[in-house]
Amino acid sequence: MSDTHQQNPTDGLPRVSAVVLAWREEPLLRRAVEALLSSVKVDVDVVLVDNGCTTDDVLALRTVPGVTVVGDGENLGFSAGCNLGVAAARGEYVALVNGDAVVEPTTLARLVAELADPAVGIAAGAVRLADEPDLLNSRGNEVHVLGLSWIGGFRERETRSAPTDTAGAMGACLVTSRAHWDRLGGFDPHYFAYHEDADLSIRTWRIGLRVINVPDAVALHRYEFSRNGFKFYLVERNRLMFVATVWGTRSLLLLGPPLVALELAMLALAARQGWLPDKLRGYRWLWRHRRHVRHRRAVLQAERTVADRVWMRVLTDRLDTPLVEPPGTALFNTAMAGYWRVVRRWV
Repeated sequence: MSDTHQQNPTDGLPRVSAVVLAWREEPLLRRAVEALLSSVKVDVDVVLVDNGCTTDDVLALRTVPGVTVVGDGENLGFSAGCNLGVAAARGEYVALVNGDAVVEPTTLARLVAELADPAVGIAAGAVRLADEPDLLNSRGNEVHVLGLSWIGGFRERETRSAPTDTAGAMGACLVTSRAHWDRLGGFDPHYFAYHEDADLSIRTWRIGLRVINVPDAVALHRYEFSRNGFKFYLVERNRLMFVATVWGTRSLLLLGPPLVALELAMLALAARQGWLPDKLRGYRWLWRHRRHVRHRRAVLQAERTVADRVWMRVLTDRLDTPLVEPPGTALFNTAMAGYWRVVRRWV
């Protein structure tokens, strides 16, 4: 009997578990999973979370080697769905990839390579529009000093030749180490959807690690911009929870006046556009969950190792998002820039 054996081609490669959520009907889901499994220079498996899939895609993908299916079909939201997927992951690295995003063969390997730098906590891909691949969907997410977050570089052409720092990693395509994910405890499931990636990113900056976006780690995303009451409810509710738990006490006090001004502007916008009941619903949710918010604030303030005046340098003071356009945005931006320039030295 020969004592030799054939070496597994993935031996010695970084192990990446890619978490993909299957929600409703997604035409690109099978292609997205196949693209992940075709990744080169990494040993990849896919954890597919049945988060309310309404087609036979989960049944079909369950039989594919390298795919593990978890979840019972209940929509847990993006936050809890990702947590469930990561709990079943076996890789030393965790990738979060949307079910409507198709990665290039080298994308995961490029992101893992950037994480070899111990100063980097999260590496995110350059997400491009699937129907217009020459244009960016996101080169990283912007995060405002008042807590708003939106995609950066939308519909721009890629001009970068090297990775760049970004305030927020877009949850459609990012990689982090399992150790970093566990250190931060993953996503807060109370977010359900929206702002959970901003929360994870800013908390990364607050413990002295960078968040970067890698231009040659490409994912094609079937992006659909939508406006509806439930989305506004989540976005506005989560923004307030994000700021209330992550910002330091002095920062909250100094930013109190513009925070109040933004809140009044959002109420006026909600009334004008017809989603005021959703805005008010967010206040009621925050009141009912005030104990969770208070507890989470205590935990997050204790984990911070970098002063607000340092990590807040990655934030922007300019409101420039297609999601919400409060009345007087131009005037607000001018006033906010001047106000932030004065108070940031005391943060």
